[in-house]
Amino acid sequence: MERLARLAAAHGVATSYAPAPGRTVPVPKDTVVAVLAALGVDPEGPEPAARPDPLLPPTVVHRPGGPRPAVPEGTVLRVTTENGAELAWTSGEAPAGAAAGGEAPFPPGWHTLRAEAPDGRAATSTLIAAPGRLPDPPGRTAGLLVQLYSVLSQRSWGMGDLVDLADLASWAGHTLGAGFLQVNPLHAAVPGSAGAPTDPSPYRPGTRRFADPIHLRIEDIPEYGYLDAAARAELDPILSRAAVLRSSVLTERAPIDRDAVWALKLAALAVLRRVPLSPGRHAAYCAFLAEQGQALEDHATWCALAETHGPDWRSWPAGLRDPRSHATARARVEHLERIDFHSWLAWLTDIQLARAQRSAENAGMPIGLVHDLALGVHPHGSDAWAQQDVFALRMSTGAPPDAFNENGQDWGLPPWRPEALAERGYAPYRELLAGLLRHAGALRVDHVMGQFRLWWIPEGASPRDGTYVSYDADAMLAVLSLQADRAGAVLVGEDLGTVEPGVREDLRARGIAGTSVLWFERDWESRGSPPLPPGEWRSSCLATVTTHDLPSTAARLSAEHVELRRGLGLLEDAPGALREALAETAEWLDVWARMGLLPMAAGEEERIAAAYRFLARTPARMIGIWLPDAVGDRRPQNVPGTRDEYPNWRLPVADGTGRPVPLEELASSERVAALVRAVRREMAGETEGA
Repeated sequence: MERLARLAAAHGVATSYAPAPGRTVPVPKDTVVAVLAALGVDPEGPEPAARPDPLLPPTVVHRPGGPRPAVPEGTVLRVTTENGAELAWTSGEAPAGAAAGGEAPFPPGWHTLRAEAPDGRAATSTLIAAPGRLPDPPGRTAGLLVQLYSVLSQRSWGMGDLVDLADLASWAGHTLGAGFLQVNPLHAAVPGSAGAPTDPSPYRPGTRRFADPIHLRIEDIPEYGYLDAAARAELDPILSRAAVLRSSVLTERAPIDRDAVWALKLAALAVLRRVPLSPGRHAAYCAFLAEQGQALEDHATWCALAETHGPDWRSWPAGLRDPRSHATARARVEHLERIDFHSWLAWLTDIQLARAQRSAENAGMPIGLVHDLALGVHPHGSDAWAQQDVFALRMSTGAPPDAFNENGQDWGLPPWRPEALAERGYAPYRELLAGLLRHAGALRVDHVMGQFRLWWIPEGASPRDGTYVSYDADAMLAVLSLQADRAGAVLVGEDLGTVEPGVREDLRARGIAGTSVLWFERDWESRGSPPLPPGEWRSSCLATVTTHDLPSTAARLSAEHVELRRGLGLLEDAPGALREALAETAEWLDVWARMGLLPMAAGEEERIAAAYRFLARTPARMIGIWLPDAVGDRRPQNVPGTRDEYPNWRLPVADGTGRPVPLEELASSERVAALVRAVRREMAGETEGA
């Protein structure tokens, strides 16, 4: 066991973990063996000490002011920058320019590092030259947090789309003075199959590289305006069914039906596909194909093959399970038209996404769209198929048992293999980030602790029997920072829950903001753990009252969320949970009243406003207002621990009675405007009524 422990330590695999201070839990031996095998390590093979040290690791990270890599004395290091410059790295931070003969700047970027040792050994590595600390978000600003699918307009087809997003951004910027608009992950999903609907969770996508064309506004595609009479006649019944679908959600209060929306849009897109592109648009499409390269070809190929063989590539004919096989190469030719069709969809989606960010910028938003990076991908999806060499496909990420879930959690997401990422110079990660940041002013990184370590669960095992696997956080964060720096984007890490010591400090040193939620910010060192005074909150954060995984503020203040969880069978002690919820609400109401944020005989609207005005008194640079809170929505968008028992990820924004509120009504709502206005005035130091 000692030998296995040494081998595990060498590869970042934990053999024990601490779920609470002073308590250590050993990891089962079978788990350690399985995880090592998933990392390509033979548990019976030689120990690391028995192997010669490489001259260079496969990837080297250099930060401003940092030293050269640790290499034998006399080793010559040469750098070829990504723009082709040849530099000799002599010592310290900056290499000497070979041609100029003097000191040259060491540019941030993706470079090639070559080493030649005196003993004749040579090595080549990817050199990630990270930028210094990222700049803080511009000024202090308030913005909206929304789930795009939930914001329907009278023109969308049963769920919010990218033109709704552009309209929402334009209205929020121009009318409300909002500085940003944060949306859920827009990654493309794995389609449903016969008898099985599409997984509606935006946090379990098929790919994180490309946005989902389900978000397209059909009428906004230029070719729509050039349909002939016959094509329009073909499209008319589709438009009629789309109107019925929209009405079923907005009028009849039916949950959003993602599969029905996609079926209608797919039929409409087949009609639009027959309209030739203009010369200029054709050239732009070809440029997009060239820019996206292999990643888009792989994703579109997977889409085409999934239409024929089903969405789970692991059940495809054997030859097609390998994206680089001869069988797959033949299939690319056979399915060329459908592959081009899905590539065209990716291009159309990219165009409408770009329009949404431009609308935010044109409305004066200093940040604009805040996109969301999901932690991982669905094991059936195109990323897992195309990048099998960097995923541990027989593993799943999750969380160990804790005070909130004694059985632990299995999220069903295969993790990246850290050593495979390093061997590829972190290319899969940097390409993914480049795609996400194309049309973003900021990026929220879900479960940012995953840049440091993840809980791996062997296939078929309980979440209890997992273990932590460490990642090279310096490299992961260097890639993240470099891509954000190039895009001029702000980074926000979702650092809620169990966070290792030093993680938040590391993120802050790099200029990556954290996430602070009102209900969790307490003075844990004081007796009774009272709410943390606003002046003691951190400034480097996005502060909000609630999130998509938590009760709405109206439900929490009335303790209705307890009844919801009781009805779903998620509470063992419902009376105790109710007492605790009512006590927490009373505590916060007292805090707000003492601060002068809550008028006498305050109703629900004033109480919600008090919660957000409290945030405005903290030093947080970004204040996020959950849009459903602004109309008194009482339903959460997602209830963790449920699947079919609750319509997770399928609810439109609604008022306190459950009546859906379309985008047009949101834009004319005085209640929405009053809440944002109150927060902005509080941030400016204005008193109520001034």
